[in-house]
Amino acid sequence: MLNLFSIIRPHRNAAAVRQRRLPRPRTSFLAGLLVASALVAPQAGGSTVSAHSAANPVLAWNEIAGRAALVCLAPTNNPLHESRMYAMLHVAIHDAVNSIDRRSQPYAFDATSPADASVDAAVAAAAHDVLVPTLLAIPAPFPPECGQAAAAIVEAEYDIAVDAIPDGEVKEAGLAAGQGAAAAILALRQNDGSDTPLIVDDMPQGTEPGEYRFTPGTPFQFAPGWADVMPFVLRSSDQFRASKPYKVTSKKYAADYNEVKALGGDGITTPTARTPEQTEIALFWVESSPLQWNRIARTVAAGAGLDAWDSARLFGLLNLAMADGYISSFETKNHYNFWRPVTAIHEGDWDRNRLTTGDATWTPLVGTPPIPDHDSAHAVEGAAAARVMQRFFGTDAIAFQTCSLTLPADQECGGVSEVLRSYGSFSEAAAENGESRVLVGFHFRNAVNEGLEHGRDIADRTVNKVLRAIP
Repeated sequence: MLNLFSIIRPHRNAAAVRQRRLPRPRTSFLAGLLVASALVAPQAGGSTVSAHSAANPVLAWNEIAGRAALVCLAPTNNPLHESRMYAMLHVAIHDAVNSIDRRSQPYAFDATSPADASVDAAVAAAAHDVLVPTLLAIPAPFPPECGQAAAAIVEAEYDIAVDAIPDGEVKEAGLAAGQGAAAAILALRQNDGSDTPLIVDDMPQGTEPGEYRFTPGTPFQFAPGWADVMPFVLRSSDQFRASKPYKVTSKKYAADYNEVKALGGDGITTPTARTPEQTEIALFWVESSPLQWNRIARTVAAGAGLDAWDSARLFGLLNLAMADGYISSFETKNHYNFWRPVTAIHEGDWDRNRLTTGDATWTPLVGTPPIPDHDSAHAVEGAAAARVMQRFFGTDAIAFQTCSLTLPADQECGGVSEVLRSYGSFSEAAAENGESRVLVGFHFRNAVNEGLEHGRDIADRTVNKVLRAIP
């Protein structure tokens, strides 16, 4: 098995982490894992949002969770555990504030807390008690120091938040509500299968056209067992399994093949027909879906002036749907076991389709994740997130802007030439997010289209089944 940590860079100090810049855009999924443990948590003073000073503690703790994720899991290293962390976090927050004033159905913690309990204390305790153990349990190949550094961010913010709340029964009641809600979701997810190995190097390799085999340069498959993780809302991971890929010998497959071949190349080893804006789109959406869509939700929630209760329900629904999106997409991927474009193009002269021509040197814009192609989990996530917000707000037509952490350093969030992309609706952003997977060379068009439909189905079930508002 490949030693992922044989070339890890030395740890850097906190100031360096706050000013860090990502690897250049062509950095592969494997390279993302290799640097995962090289980040050290920033001190509390580096916070961009402090929980104790925020008007809406739910948004504040969502942002804090995102900063903690950036130490190990994000922006590209492990969106699976990141999505699970956000889902558990926001279930606990939802159930905690809901126990003080019940406005929607609880998920795991069905209790009643004093009506005057501190909401700030409840949210802080729920967030702390979910995030710390979850971050400390980040599995191999991430070393213990990685989770410890991430948890340190949470501990520091929690101390600030709790110290700002006047002592007394109101505070204690809020803390008890948050602690109870966190304990309930942690107990529910204790044996959910998320301890599945992330790096599996002994998976059987396909030999026939269309069958998945390890992507070039990455001699392992990432987390095939995630398909067996217990869903949060779905009856089973195959409930909305996507339709099958096109036959490799079909005209539809050839059209998808030739599209990604023309557009998805790196422009260095491989020519590309992408425009400069398409290249920006491709790199913009490489970022982890949980990180990006939670940032979008914070922007929209703040603009709408949501209170803690409405925010708790929105972020609960959003992250439950996205967590199930990964579980369900990985089930679909394992079921069809379809090859990635990079493999297909390398093998194109032997695929029995006279409409395809192989290129053994074809190189995608970004190194392809070591996971089967069909369907696109990124498209599933974007569609699920967009549909949840459409359903929550009762409209798709909400305009917003957002940034990215996978553009070149000067263009990323907070960079000197920060790029903000604008959208007139949630579905417009989800469509562009899906389109990006063709432009970056990761997926066939059919995998994206099926992923978009898959994500919408998951979101609809989530909104229909859990955290339903009480009239």
